[in-house]
Amino acid sequence: MNTKTLSLLAVATLALGCHSFAASVNDYQITGPVLEVTDNMIAVQVDKKDRWEIKKDASTKGASDIKVGDKVTIHYTMTAAKIENKGAAAAPKDEKKK
Repeated sequence: MNTKTLSLLAVATLALGCHSFAASVNDYQITGPVLEVTDNMIAVQVDKKDRWEIKKDASTKGASDIKVGDKVTIHYTMTAAKIENKGAAAAPKDEKKK
């Protein structure tokens, strides 16, 4: 192989590797029976005791035919809506000096 081929192979490998890594970082999922469905929310029972409410909208794929009682797996991401700066954390107090 010549240098040009090796360079192209390295660039392609790096590009594909970075894309798959970035896509999986913020993708989460939950599975459970549907408890409630509205136009903008779906509620799912998780771990037999927790009720999770996930926001949805018209662009949510596969949401149009879901009904209460269906078992679903929801893929979601987390995005910060607001961040409040509370200042620097307090430094830990030193134990008794010897």
